[in-house]
Formats: sequence, C-alpha cells, structure tokens
Amino acid sequence: MSGRRKTLSLGLLAAAVLLPALAFGADNALPDLSIKIGNSEMASDGQISTALKIVFLLTALSFAPAMVLTMTCFTRIAVVLGMVRTALGVQSLPPNSVITGLAMFLTFAVMGPVFHQMYDQGVKPYMDEQMGQEEALNKTIAPLKKFLISHAREKDLALFLDITDSETPQDEMDVPFYAAVPAFVLSELNTAFQIGFLIALPFLVLDLVVSSVLTSMSMITLPPVVISLPLKLMLFVIVDGWHLVVQSLVQTYKV
Repeated sequence: MSGRRKTLSLGLLAAAVLLPALAFGADNALPDLSIKIGNSEMASDGQISTALKIVFLLTALSFAPAMVLTMTCFTRIAVVLGMVRTALGVQSLPPNSVITGLAMFLTFAVMGPVFHQMYDQGVKPYMDEQMGQEEALNKTIAPLKKFLISHAREKDLALFLDITDSETPQDEMDVPFYAAVPAFVLSELNTAFQIGFLIALPFLVLDLVVSSVLTSMSMITLPPVVISLPLKLMLFVIVDGWHLVVQSLVQTYKV
C-alpha cells in the first residue's frame, strides 16, 4: 500500500506541476529530462529514476485535458459562449473550434493568479530541491483547492460529501478533492445556465415580437427566423455583445 500511495502521490505532483508550468511557458518551467540505458529503476540515494519520472510525466499529460475541463473555469466559459451562439440562432457560427479556443485562452487568463501561486509555492521549490515531494504536492494543490471551494456552492459540497460518505470537515481546506471537484463542476454548470438564461431572454422577446407581427399581418407562411435573425445580429453587434459577455464572465470570478 505504501508503494501504491507513493506512486499516486508522484502522479498527482506531476499533474499539479504541469498546469502552471505550461501556463507560464518559461524556459525552465519543466525539469530537464534525459534517457539513460541502465540503472533505470532506482537511484543510489533511493530517489525515483529519470525513466520513471518520464512515465509519471506522460501519465500526467494524459490527465491534463480532464483537469482543464473540471478544475478550471473552462466549463462555465465554454457553456456560456455556446449558449450565446444558440440564442442568436446561428448554430454553427462561430465554429466549435473558435468557441473552444476562446474559452481556453480566457481560462488561462482567469486562472493566471492561481497558477502563479501554485508555481511559486510548490513547483519552483520542488524543482530547486528545497522541499520534498509530499510537501510540494500539498503546497502546489492548496491554491487550486481554495479556488475550487470558493466557487462551489455549500449545498453542492454537502451533497458530494454525503455521496462519498465523508465527514464534514472543520476547515474548508480539509474538503477532499474527490468531493470538491464534482461540487465545483456542478456549481459552474448551474451558474453558466443562469447566465445563459439572462442572455437568451432578450432574444426570446424579440422572437415573440417578430412572430406576433408576422401573424397579425397574415404572413404565416414566412418563417419568423428569417426576420428575427438579422434583427438579433444587428442588436448583438450594436451593443458589442461579445465584449460584454466576455467581460461579464471574467468579472464573475473577481467578485
């Protein structure tokens, strides 16, 4: 069990190192890796060899997409941007790749301070050999856990603590990750749908007005979307809709 726990700890540490390191793009963000034939299991001082470190790093890379989706603000931003497109009535414009790319860069912009704290408190000292693996892991994930808990609703945290049969912690930082992450995602979805409803409401009113006018003029054979779509696009452009949506999304994380 101790060996398995040590392996899991190393994997989590590698995953925690990955996000802030990639976000900064610094030249020394990742440790230098080299492949050496022989002596590939354990070093003489009992530390994990370079070959095994490469395995842990590759394992962390496979979990990176899931971490970005569930442990950052990507979910809320992507859902809201998709709802804006649906409310406008343009199902394929902008394309999914544009929506995803914009959501990704906004995610790194919003999560920048959190990544900086993770890097300064845990990643950099570990790379400089100033602290051990377990201490570095705890200090690296602490800012991320604080972000997750601060943006998760109490009822969602209580729900997943009950689902996982976990005891109610005295301190919020004692909430386990397997309860904090799904509670955060559920809260993000709830907030995203609330924002999406507020965005879709004026466009719904515009559709109703156009439909009523066409019906009163006995133009029932003309689809209302033919008239309402240009009007919705004009309204969205006049109010600078994309700027307002992005600005409002970013401000929801700064309140």
